[in-house]
Amino acid sequence: MTKKERVLAAIRKQPVDRVPASFSLHFPEDVRKGQAAVDAHTSFLKATNCDVLKIMNENLVPAVGEMNGPEDWDQVPAYTKSAPFIKEQLELVTRTLEAAEAEVFTLATIHGICASTIHPIEARYGYVAVREMLCEHLRANPAPVLSAMDRICDVMCELTVAVAALGVDGIYYAALGGEHHFFTSEEFAAWIEPYDKRILQTAREAGVYTFLHICKENLNMNRYASYDALADVVNWGVYENGFPLAAGRELFPTATIMGGLANHNGVLVEGSHEEIGGAVQKIIAEFGTTGFILGADCTLPTEISYDRIRAAVQAAAL
Repeated sequence: MTKKERVLAAIRKQPVDRVPASFSLHFPEDVRKGQAAVDAHTSFLKATNCDVLKIMNENLVPAVGEMNGPEDWDQVPAYTKSAPFIKEQLELVTRTLEAAEAEVFTLATIHGICASTIHPIEARYGYVAVREMLCEHLRANPAPVLSAMDRICDVMCELTVAVAALGVDGIYYAALGGEHHFFTSEEFAAWIEPYDKRILQTAREAGVYTFLHICKENLNMNRYASYDALADVVNWGVYENGFPLAAGRELFPTATIMGGLANHNGVLVEGSHEEIGGAVQKIIAEFGTTGFILGADCTLPTEISYDRIRAAVQAAAL
């Protein structure tokens, strides 16, 4: 099987010659744009031999001014795919696809509605502060905040359609907002879920596969149960949340499950190559080879040695 054939078989829950593997990381800041970013992606793929090439996205919704209350969200403009940050990302996807090996399965990263909404103010206030601010502003006066989120959702849908047209095999949708300590379940259902699903449905209609990554810790995983119909593959923090692979298979019965290894500690980061191999083989023996892609809870540390990742990929073939 080629890498793409192997991943497609896993998505379709068909037999595979070996379990496919998908890992990713944020590259150093000096190689996140332009040709340096293209080279970083292809070097990573060559060094690790992953079956999936996830094209990273550091081109975020641009910064806006101060947010002193809900009404200040009006300053978030409507964007189209002609916006510089979208054009830069489409250029990266185009050039990376041209440079990557033909047989690999390719994913374009789409930041979910919650992450994309805080990106314009995160640098000004800090991550935790903007998460709390978004909740507070929505509770105080949801209309202007939701209007801004609607505009942001529109451009994420445009980006999704555009990367599909460029020829990626799927999108990696980074969903955020399911933590117990920010939104309530009712708030999540009203303010986050509809936008998540609109973007995922757009990907469906554009003819690409959807990889749903559920970000962060302290998750209420049940909030995502209805996403199953829109997700071909689901990935979450198994170790961060104490929610094992088997539980995910029950919650998302039609999706393929991706994960198995912790991303910032544990054997992949700290163990020997032999220990990595043993851990991977144990995961596969327990979970099975059908409808499974080996991966990690989330992105790996930027500084991790690529030979550690390759050791995990190789172990999946044994």
